[in-house]
Amino acid sequence: MIAEAVRASRNERTQRARGGIEPAGDVYRWMQAAYPGVFLAMIVEGAFRPGPPAAIVIAGALLFALGKALKWWAIATLGDRWTFRVIVVPGMPLATAGPYRTLRHPNYVGVLGELAGAALIAGAPVSGTLGTLLFLALMLARVRVENRALNAILRRT
Repeated sequence: MIAEAVRASRNERTQRARGGIEPAGDVYRWMQAAYPGVFLAMIVEGAFRPGPPAAIVIAGALLFALGKALKWWAIATLGDRWTFRVIVVPGMPLATAGPYRTLRHPNYVGVLGELAGAALIAGAPVSGTLGTLLFLALMLARVRVENRALNAILRRT
């Protein structure tokens, strides 16, 4: 999370220097608290439950690793355009390479894999399910803001 935060902050400055616009209505502040909070809740819940069977832990680790790999593939594909915030630079084309060839929002799919995988690893069915659903709702709200901003920019170009 720390490496991602450092990269996002550096890229945010780059995007703003290019004239990047942050649309209104983003749920970033909620996501900023919810993402680590969900992981923390899963760790706490898992500490009070018996450990999950090895097969569940392995499946969770695989799902987490696949989610993280997809997320980092999306980050690498976007390069300095990737940030935690929605910042759209007028005239910048949509990403169509890497995972963006088949998914519109691969980073968010990767995050869901991280959360579901961590829930399995931690043996946290309650906080894992509720936390993942909460974060999914936040991501869907964010996708609406992001799509609206991207579509507005594309209409202008």
